[in-house]
Amino acid sequence: MPHQFHSSSLREYDIRGILGKTLGAADADAIGRGFGTLITRAGGSAVAVGYDGRESSPLLEKALVAGLTATGCDVVRVGLGPTPMLYYAEASMDDVDGGIMITGSHNPPDYNGFKMVFQGRPFFGEDIQRLGTMAAAGDWDEGSGSSREQPMLDAYIDRITRGAKEFTPFRVGWDAGNGAAGPALEELITKLPGEHHCLYTKVDGTFPNHHPDPTEPENLEDLQKLVADEGLDFGIAFDGDGDRIGAIDGAGRIIWGDQLMQIFAADVLAEEPGATIIADVKASQALYNRIAELGGKPLMWKTGHSLIKSKMKETGSPLAGEMSGHIFFKHDYYGFDDALYAAVRLIKAASALGKSVTELRSEMPEMINTPELRFQVDEARKFAAVDEIVARMRDAGADMSDIDGARVNTADGWWLLRASNTQDVLVARAEANSEAGLDRLMAQIDEQLALSGIERGEAAGH
Repeated sequence: MPHQFHSSSLREYDIRGILGKTLGAADADAIGRGFGTLITRAGGSAVAVGYDGRESSPLLEKALVAGLTATGCDVVRVGLGPTPMLYYAEASMDDVDGGIMITGSHNPPDYNGFKMVFQGRPFFGEDIQRLGTMAAAGDWDEGSGSSREQPMLDAYIDRITRGAKEFTPFRVGWDAGNGAAGPALEELITKLPGEHHCLYTKVDGTFPNHHPDPTEPENLEDLQKLVADEGLDFGIAFDGDGDRIGAIDGAGRIIWGDQLMQIFAADVLAEEPGATIIADVKASQALYNRIAELGGKPLMWKTGHSLIKSKMKETGSPLAGEMSGHIFFKHDYYGFDDALYAAVRLIKAASALGKSVTELRSEMPEMINTPELRFQVDEARKFAAVDEIVARMRDAGADMSDIDGARVNTADGWWLLRASNTQDVLVARAEANSEAGLDRLMAQIDEQLALSGIERGEAAGH
C-alpha cells in the first residue's frame, strides 16, 4: 500500500514531526520499507536501529523495525541511548550497512523523528525526499528479514574513553537534561579520572527540569549553579539525544561551540600539523584566526551536520564544528558528531595543553557579538529573500562569502543572514570589535531585510 508523508515531515537533515499530528507509526513503517529497500538494492543486508527517551520512541521503533524487516532487511536493535551510540554501532559493526536513530533531538516532548546513516555516509536532502517518492509509489521490495537485540552502550563507552586513565583528574559537573545521554553519562564517569557531579541523568521524555538544548543560556543555569556551589573546574551539558555539547568554565562563563573548537583545534593540530579544520558560517572570526595561528587551514562551510560531515570526507579534515555544539572528530575517531566523545576530548585537550578549561577560555579574545538571532519568515520567501540580499551585496562590491547565505565583512567586523534549512526562519548573527561597530552591523542587517520587505521582529524559538 502506498503511503503519503505529511508535507512538513521530510526535512533537509532528518525526518521530524509532531506525534499523532504529522508523524505516526504508519510513517515509521514506510520509512523502514523505503530505507530497507534502498539498503538491499545497494547490496546491503542489515540496519542498526536505536531510539531516544521520548515516550513515543518505543512505538515508532516497533513500526520502523516491522517496515525494515518487511523488505528482507535484517535489523540489529541497539536499544535506548544517545544518537552517537547508534552512529558508533553503524560505524563499528561489520555486518551492518546503515543506521536509523529515532529521536526528537532537542524539540518539545510531543515531537519525534529519524536520523539516518547509509553505508557510512550521511543520508539527507535528496535521499530523504526519495523516501517520500518511493512511499507515494509503494516502490518497496518484499522479503522477510530478521531482528535481533544487541545492546551497544558498554562497547560505545569503552571506545570513547580509550586512553582516559592518563587524563588530568579534573572536577567536572554534568547535565544530561533528562535526555537519552543520561544512562551513558552515568557509565561514562566511572571510566574517567577525577570527581564528577551529575544532574538529571534519569531519562524522562517530558523534560521536567529544563529543555535539553544547551545553546540556550537559561538551560545552563542549573549547571552553572552546580559548578559554583561545588567549586568545580568546568561543566558539560548535552542536548536531548547527545549529539550536541554545551559547556561552561569554572567561572560560569558559557563556552560556545566555536570557542570549544579553539581548544580542540589546539590539541588536534599539535598531533596533525597543517590539517584543515572546518567550522560553519556562524562561527566567530576568532576561531578562523586561531586555526591559522596554530598552523592549520581554516575552512568555512555551510551549517548543517550532514553538510559538514560530507565536507570532512571530501577534504580529509580531522576536526569540524558548528556554533550549535555539533562537534565532529575524525582524528582518532569516526567523524560523526558525538557530544559525549567531545566531552572526553575536552578533558584530553586540557590535560594535553596543561591548562585548566577556565584558563583556556580566558586566553580567547573577547569578541562583541550577538547570539544566533532567529526570526520568522514565510517558508516560500526565506530562500528568495536571502538570494536578493546576496545579489545586492555582490552588486555593491561587498567583501562577502555566499556559501550559505551572506556573510559580509566590514571594517567593524562581520554580519550574517542565512535561511534555516529546518524551519521557516532566517538566521542572523553579527560580530564586531566595538559596541558601536555592532550597532552599525545590526543596522546593515535591518536595512537589507527592509529592502526585501522583512522586519526583524520577535526572535523565533528553535
